[in-house]
Amino acid sequence: MRNSIILILFVTFSCSLAYAQEQLTWEDFADVSFEPVYNKKYDVHFLMPKFGEKIQSHRGKQVSIIGYFLDISGSGEIFLVSQNPMASCFFCGAAGPETIIEVAFKEKPSFKTDQIVTVSGILELNANNVDHCNYILKEASGELVN
Repeated sequence: MRNSIILILFVTFSCSLAYAQEQLTWEDFADVSFEPVYNKKYDVHFLMPKFGEKIQSHRGKQVSIIGYFLDISGSGEIFLVSQNPMASCFFCGAAGPETIIEVAFKEKPSFKTDQIVTVSGILELNANNVDHCNYILKEASGELVN
């Protein structure tokens, strides 16, 4: 009887964790505006984010997003998930900073640039540190879509 109760509690807990993760879309990440702010360290104005209420409601929560995997360092050190493939991503001038998410994987992934992946992690909103993306997924994991 005791083992049955433990099994029921385990299954209930596991199911609640599965539903705790929310699938976001790129439209959700577009809930941001930008204002120029002077940065003393780099002696230049940067466009700094002002996050909308919708995306702020996901801060600190487990979320997932489908996008293009990018290893922008080329050496497996800096990873992004992007709304667009490398040839038309934010860094190539074809999109805005709201179309990329910095990803801190728990384990180094084996994905290749431009593969479509689902990435899950804890969403951090970065409004101040210009050395990182505005959106960061921490403790992330991923799986290949195609």
